[in-house]
Amino acid sequence: MSASGREWALRVLLVVPGVIHLLPLSGVMGAEALTRLYGLDFSAPDLEILMRHRAVLFGMLGVLLCAAAFKPALRKIALLAGLASVVSFLILASSVDGYGRGVARIVLADWIALACLSVAAVLLLRRGSHDP
Repeated sequence: MSASGREWALRVLLVVPGVIHLLPLSGVMGAEALTRLYGLDFSAPDLEILMRHRAVLFGMLGVLLCAAAFKPALRKIALLAGLASVVSFLILASSVDGYGRGVARIVLADWIALACLSVAAVLLLRRGSHDP
């Protein structure tokens, strides 16, 4: 793969999981937005606070991943943070039986994010091994 093709691929492979992590950001708007996202009841104030905070954290990770698509200096930390996020969620989800459709959508999205981040990591590692 040419250097320009690899750069284009890295950008796409970082933007896709970046957007996946930005999608929950709308949950910061409150319980109604969270319910639209996940199809669950978030009327308990403690749960609403925790989930809104989760939305903020995912928004921050999404911004980091998208920024890393265009700022190579951010790529290693963005990849590590993105991989930690999706792998930990997939492990947690696999340890619980009977989760609902909302979580199932997140599992699917995280598998897509994991695929993108894994290929991006391989491309970065291969590039590093070819640098003089």
